[in-house]
Order: sequence, then C-alpha cells, then structure tokens
Amino acid sequence: MLSRTNVLTYLEDSTRRNPNAIAVIDESGTYTYARLLEDTQHVGSALARCGACGSSVIIMLRKSELALACMLGTLQAGACYVPIDTSAPTHRLRHMAATLGNALVVAGEKNADAVRQALPGQEVLIAEELLRQPVDTGALEAARSHTLSCDPAYVMFTSGSTGTPKGVAVSHGAIASFVDEFVRIFGFTSEDRFANQAPFDFDISVKDVYGSLAVGATLVLVPRELFMQPQALVDYLEKNQVTVMVWAVAALCIASAYHVLAPGRLQSVRQVLFSGEVIPRKHLDAWLRCLPDARFVNLYGPTEITCNCLYHVVDRTAAYPQGLPLGRSFGHCEVLLLDEADRLVTEPGRLGELVVRGPSVALGYVGNPEATGRSFVQNPLNGLYHDRVYRTGDLAELLDSGDLVFRGRRDNQIKYMGHRIELEEVDKAFEDLPGVQRCRCAFDARRQRLRVFFEGTADEAALPRLVADTLPASMRPSSITRVDSMPLNKNGKVDRAELLRTYFPTKSKEGR
Repeated sequence: MLSRTNVLTYLEDSTRRNPNAIAVIDESGTYTYARLLEDTQHVGSALARCGACGSSVIIMLRKSELALACMLGTLQAGACYVPIDTSAPTHRLRHMAATLGNALVVAGEKNADAVRQALPGQEVLIAEELLRQPVDTGALEAARSHTLSCDPAYVMFTSGSTGTPKGVAVSHGAIASFVDEFVRIFGFTSEDRFANQAPFDFDISVKDVYGSLAVGATLVLVPRELFMQPQALVDYLEKNQVTVMVWAVAALCIASAYHVLAPGRLQSVRQVLFSGEVIPRKHLDAWLRCLPDARFVNLYGPTEITCNCLYHVVDRTAAYPQGLPLGRSFGHCEVLLLDEADRLVTEPGRLGELVVRGPSVALGYVGNPEATGRSFVQNPLNGLYHDRVYRTGDLAELLDSGDLVFRGRRDNQIKYMGHRIELEEVDKAFEDLPGVQRCRCAFDARRQRLRVFFEGTADEAALPRLVADTLPASMRPSSITRVDSMPLNKNGKVDRAELLRTYFPTKSKEGR
C-alpha cells in the first residue's frame, strides 16, 4: 500500500466505495459517508478563507457529528485540529491557547459566549455557521497541495510535569502508520459498528475515528451522560448493535462495577480493546463472562507514539499470575526495553524502561523544545545515524514468553480514571492557591484514589471549590489532608509513599 500523505483519504476512499453507508450516529441522528465528507468540505472551505492553512484550530464542541466534521474540516483547510473539552477550566484553556499561538477557535452556538469570555479578544467561529458556507474546491485543492505526511494532523494536550499541560503534535503519517496496522491486525470491516466512548480530546478516540473511516464502518458516538447510567449505557449499546468497543479501562469498569453485565447481553459485540491503565482482574472476568465469544485485547501506548505500540490478546484459559501482559509490538514500530545504562534488556525477570521507535512517534511538544528534547531523543543503541525514539518513562518486566508486563512509572506520572496525570501539575495547582505553602499529592494505587497533602493555613473544606477553577475533574483528588510537615526520603525529596503510609495505612478504613 502506498503511504498516505493525508488521513482524509480514509474518508474519501470509503465514501467512493459506499457513499450511502452510515458513517456516524450521534444524539441528533445518522449521517452517511457522503454527508460527512460534504460537511467537512463546507467547514474546510470556510476555515481556508479564514487563513487556517498551516496553523491550528481549537475545536470546543460537544462530541457529535458536527464536532467530527469540524475536526476533519480543519484537515481539509490544511491545518491541524486541537480538540479541547468544553468544560476545561479557564486557566487551562488560556494556557493551551497561548501555547498554540495564533490558533483559530471554533465553538458551537450554545457555548460560543462562554468561550469568548474565557478567551477575551479571541475571535470565535461558530461551527453551525461554518457548515452553511459554500464549498470552495479551489481553496481545498490548494490546501491539500501544501499538506505533507510529516505535517501535524492534531494536537492533544496531556498533563505536564512542570504544572502546565503539554501539547503533543501528531502527524498525518504517524496516524496512517498506526491505523493501517491496527485495522490489519484486528480485521475490522465495513460491517462493524464502533462504540466511541472516549472524548475527542482523549487519544483513544483516534482509534475509533480513523479505524472506522479506514474500513467504511459506522462510528456510534456514545453520549457522555450514559456513563453515569450503567444500565442505560448497556441498553444504548444493544440498541445500536455495536460490534467493536475500543474503551478506556475506567469506562469498562463502570458497567462491571454496577453489575449490569450478564450472559446474553451485548451479543453483537465481537471485540473489546482496552487501554489507559491496568484492568482489575475481577472487572475483566465480569466482561469475559458476559461475552464468552468476544475477543479481548489489552492495548498499551502513550499519546506520544500515536495510540498504541503493544497489544496482547487475552487468553481465557490463562491465570496470568504475573499480571496481564502488555504483549508484543505492532508491526509498524519497535518497542525497546532499556535498563538504567540504556542497554537492551534480554534476560527474563529484569525491569527496564519502554522506549519506542518508528514512524508513529509524535513530532514533539508544541512550543516546548526543552520537554521535547528530554523525551524524544536519539536511539541510545544507534550511534551511526539519526534514529529518533520516545522514552515513555514506563517500566516493564520481560517475561519468559517474551511478553512485557507493566511495572509502574519512572517518575511521578500516573494513570487515574483512564487519564494520564503528572502529580507535579496537581501540586502546582494547589500551591497557587492562597494559604497553601507546599503541596504534594500521591496516588493510592490499592484504593485507586488521588490524595493531596499540604502545608499551610488554607481551609481544607474550601480547597476543592477553589481548585476546580484550575484542574479538570479527572485531576481533582479524592481527599485533601493538612500536614504539619512533609516527610523526606534519603535524597532530601518529599516521600510521597510515606505520606500514604502515615495518613492512609493499609489497614485503615476506606472512608478515611
């Protein structure tokens, strides 16, 4: 297959094959491939007239066909899209907009005023109005001619260790290299119906969007509200006859935790692919019992390598005493396990850092050359020519089988509720509040809780309300505790583990 220079060709090819096939189902209705393509052309023409080519476009829309049309329409205009949660705190939104520079902003009729208030002086384009603009074939062709496979297609912001989010820029070529392999390995077809769980600003959604477009399948956009109604969620999936679920572990656990899974339910589902964190065995078993004939796959990979680099097909007969493996690498990339001296780990039982190389490695962090230089580096095993790799910071153990098992983080970055969080960002948000002299948070892995500890005079009861202006819901702690002083480790740094042991010992009650 010829390499793709633009991921819009997935949509265009599937439209040519079957223009009347259903591309998207959302709360408003169904949309064919022909309609989706036409919508992207209207949006792209309007954005091109606004000078979008070569720049970035912030998309602040509720998950819908309209949002998808604006994202892909941005690509039609020769720009890269930046999906941002409509509920993002103002401080965070302003930082992301400043990082992007002269980005255009697209919002909906219902939230445009709120976005204008959050970004004073910024022109906000209305998505519904963009759809009504005429298609300018010449402008679209000109934009396409300037787009290369190495150009960014999207930017997604992740938590940053300096207390500010980092924007990961991912190219057209990186998406294509992953999606082509993803589709090949798991055999998706035009008959599939993908149940999209993840928000568009979470890179799990990239697999749904481009996986379905690549084969001409249907993308079913599951309303966010249903994840607070487990029974209604399962009913919705059945009503829409979904066949593929590419979900975060936290989302799968919602259904299994509330015991709405039972044999005979969700019988149209043939594949469940999960990622984001280690799935608890009891939750996995509940899903396996519910879907005895479905294939379950554990996926691994950070945003910086474009979705995933490792996969493991769950063996229903295996006990996995050492933990569910991350598996083996996809064919488009290579995953290295390097020890502290950057030597390749080849002996089973040893730990190392996961380092990824290949065409799906991201371009880097937007406007942050220092962070880019720390994580996107020359392959330490290759001193002969330029060979860029991404250091994930994740530790893994090599098993006798050749598989890899996740063994934690090198630093203070964690996975919480399916989101990647760096503890320092939470620390900084609290330390910026009045009355907080120092803050350190810690992840209580046993209870799956994020705990905050602080020194100072601030009112503990008032802090959750104050920090809500800075931190998104996924980064807010389960508990806030004032301490007289922070325990230190032998290196003179605050010992986060000791904080947990002192204030939340193993035998303490959950409600503490």
